[in-house]
Amino acid sequence: MQKKLPMRMCVGCREMKPKRELVRICCSKDGDVAVDRTGKLPGRGAYVCPSRECLQRAVKSKALERAFSRKIEDEVFEALSARIEEAAGEGGSEA
Repeated sequence: MQKKLPMRMCVGCREMKPKRELVRICCSKDGDVAVDRTGKLPGRGAYVCPSRECLQRAVKSKALERAFSRKIEDEVFEALSARIEEAAGEGGSEA
């Protein structure tokens, strides 16, 4: 019997994709927003595809700020951009 894959929606392109293919951004109870490399940090999570286009779309539409109901600092976007570059280097799906 095949295991059911958890699906999540990318905040950039709004497409449902397997959770493992996406990069998770986490907002803790303290209000700290960070890129969650393990996928296990406690707090509210939002997901984005590992592509520059989806990240730019999420930033432009303020999708992450809406998901967490708070202003996102530029450092978080820089860390997210670096993580996406890293994922693209690992053979991540980049359109």
